[in-house]
Amino acid sequence: MGAVDTQGGITVQRALELPGLRGGLPEVVAGAERLQRTVRWVHAGEVPNIASLLKGGELLLTTGLGLGTRPAEQRAFVRRLADRGIAALVVELGPRFARLPATLVETARAAGLPLVQLHREVPFVTVTEEIHTEIVNGHYALLQRAEEVHRRCTEALLGGGGIPQVLGILADFTANPVFLETPDGQLLYAAACETGEAAADPLQIWEGLRGQREARASGPPTGAVLVDVPGGGPGAGSVRARLALLAVGPPLLPVHRMAAERAAGILAVVLMQARQEEELAARGRGDFLTDLAEGRITPEDAPAQAKVLGFKPGEGPLLPVVMRLAAELAPTGNWAVLARAVLEELSSVGVPVLLGVRPVEGRVPLLLGLRSESERTAVADRVAAALRAGVERAGLMGARAGTQPVVVVGMAGGWAAAGAGLRHAAETAAAAQGLPERPWYDARRLDIDLLLWRLRDHRDLAAFVERAIGPLQTHDRASRPPLLPTLETYLAHAGRKAETARELHLNRQTLYNRLARIADLLGTDLDDPQTVLALSLALRARRHAGAQG
Repeated sequence: MGAVDTQGGITVQRALELPGLRGGLPEVVAGAERLQRTVRWVHAGEVPNIASLLKGGELLLTTGLGLGTRPAEQRAFVRRLADRGIAALVVELGPRFARLPATLVETARAAGLPLVQLHREVPFVTVTEEIHTEIVNGHYALLQRAEEVHRRCTEALLGGGGIPQVLGILADFTANPVFLETPDGQLLYAAACETGEAAADPLQIWEGLRGQREARASGPPTGAVLVDVPGGGPGAGSVRARLALLAVGPPLLPVHRMAAERAAGILAVVLMQARQEEELAARGRGDFLTDLAEGRITPEDAPAQAKVLGFKPGEGPLLPVVMRLAAELAPTGNWAVLARAVLEELSSVGVPVLLGVRPVEGRVPLLLGLRSESERTAVADRVAAALRAGVERAGLMGARAGTQPVVVVGMAGGWAAAGAGLRHAAETAAAAQGLPERPWYDARRLDIDLLLWRLRDHRDLAAFVERAIGPLQTHDRASRPPLLPTLETYLAHAGRKAETARELHLNRQTLYNRLARIADLLGTDLDDPQTVLALSLALRARRHAGAQG
């Protein structure tokens, strides 16, 4: 069916091949090179001013009664039709014209308008019905193709996929890159087709496009398709995001717009679930940082992708930071409030920041650009304070112990070390839950806690805790005062009794009595280095082995 499959109509060539016009023995006398024009509709008429009744794309059928008798009238008639953008002019020879005048032919040829003369009479109503049926069938075929894309996108979401999968299906269907951007032009997601000339890195394409926009201060390039994703907000014109299809490879066709419009409806549902585009952008940055941590993005590709996401550090080292929220405080629906509040607080830190959110894990990963390694501690102090202030502004700061956010700072280094640093900090943040509260933890100093956390499900760890401090746990469940806090404080102060007594607000004799009671229950010497090491490890492992009592 030729152009039926792509343009939503039929070509002039196809119309001439249908039985109705073919029976009239059509002869193309001008514009033979333009027979691939799309016929949007068919119109028959004999009035001189018929051009004013047309919208463009029509195939006009006439016997020539309205063409005029003078060459000037005939030239004006053809020019008006060409200016209106009709697909072709078909004149049936008969009483009015035995053959089309040279004026008509020359004017049509100069205007690039296909002109056809029919040597036999045909019923115009039959021609109209045939072509209209063909056009309707063509539109139906396009709708079927667009609906197939819609079905695949829906299945991808129901199968656990997300926006990247939807964009990927659309990119493969159009054989061109597809982008999801905010209404003000900020990139949220990008996808490229898997094969063909447009299978290049979509982020590089977007970066080049953004440069062109800034240079020209204009809209999208010629041939692009933009489709609004409705936002569901107040007002009929509420827009949450925008789909942008770029004709980097094959031209974009009407069927591609149809598919994009159907995909936009699916994306609207996803965006409503994400609440707002700030959260979606924060999730996208969180996905990038997680992919970097898990090795799915190479250090060579990471800088370009980070640049597209707005992160442009200098030549100095990168500092990975992870904040983890207590499970009962993690926002259940709107992470955008948290992301916005934290970003506003971080604006005063004075270094480039890339912040993302990971709702499933309840954490906020960050990368910061330092000028030098010597800035690490000072920047970590400012970042930790900003993170906690943002959490408090979002109404997520817990009042009781153990519900404060945990901030872990990793090692500073280049892009090659950034992924490992983020992964290490994320695991350490999980292992640090329940430790004495600090503004931030140095990931390097919690390796023992991380090792014990990794062994948390191993039954030997629980057995070790029970052997080492089981009698104290039994005592504290039944008697007062509890002795485990005394042992923890004593070991934290490396056996310095005076400091231990001050922190516990005890006189020395009371502390001595408690330490003697602990040694008696455990049957060990608290001055023995091996005993001290084992007890310290047991107290740390106790948080992870489910033996807190």
